[in-house]
Amino acid sequence: MRLAAIAATLCALIIPARQAPAQPASTEVDVALVLAVDVSLSMDLEEQRVQRDGYVAAFRSTAVQAAIRQGLIGRIAVTYVEWAGIGSQSVVVPWTVIGTAAEADGFADQLTHALPTRAVWTAIAAALDFSMGLLREARFEATRRVIDVSGDGPNNQGRAVTLSRDDAVAAGVIINGLPLMLKAPTGPYDIPDLDLYYRDCVIGGPGAFLVPVRDKAEFATAIRTKIVREVADAAGPAPQILPVQAFSRARCAATGRRSRYDLDDP
Repeated sequence: MRLAAIAATLCALIIPARQAPAQPASTEVDVALVLAVDVSLSMDLEEQRVQRDGYVAAFRSTAVQAAIRQGLIGRIAVTYVEWAGIGSQSVVVPWTVIGTAAEADGFADQLTHALPTRAVWTAIAAALDFSMGLLREARFEATRRVIDVSGDGPNNQGRAVTLSRDDAVAAGVIINGLPLMLKAPTGPYDIPDLDLYYRDCVIGGPGAFLVPVRDKAEFATAIRTKIVREVADAAGPAPQILPVQAFSRARCAATGRRSRYDLDDP
């Protein structure tokens, strides 16, 4: 009886293990893309609405849908994240595989139903770190992994943005930028030439690029152009942005208009 009890216990342990469902195979995609969108308080409600509408229009456009289909695999994985300060990152639309026009429209529909949020500070480094976590957890076999980060100011909270950028680039991730330059610098954390700050301090990886937006009317076109270039990898020859840039890192510590970013020479 003692042997029978031991045998029964072993069977109870072994049989469930054998019946455990197999892990799903990874999905192959041309690119795994994190859209990391700034919702800090410096973005007013109208700017947030125009920005969100720009992404919705982009995924509904024939240009983006055609670019997705023209990839080697013909589908992408994308997630939409809103961010502000440390601890203020939220996934608005989770990882979604898009390979057809209907799937692209479905992603856009999810964006229209989600209400934008707002929070304080602009922690670009934290947004990059959060996006890297999403890429690590995603079950995709991606030819390229890309973080597309937008923002209207420099990193003003948390660790240095160059550290987060360099960590991402070292892991094989490309960071592209959408610096929003809709207003003249007025606040204590504003800087002029935000496009240069993004170029020098935020973007990185082979073929990394940025698309500055200087007027609300440019949002939709800029976002569509950027996503087409990202999903189709259709960029022309572009200089590689190295993990360690050839300029003073003090420039990337900018948090105000009259900061070291403005005063230091490269």
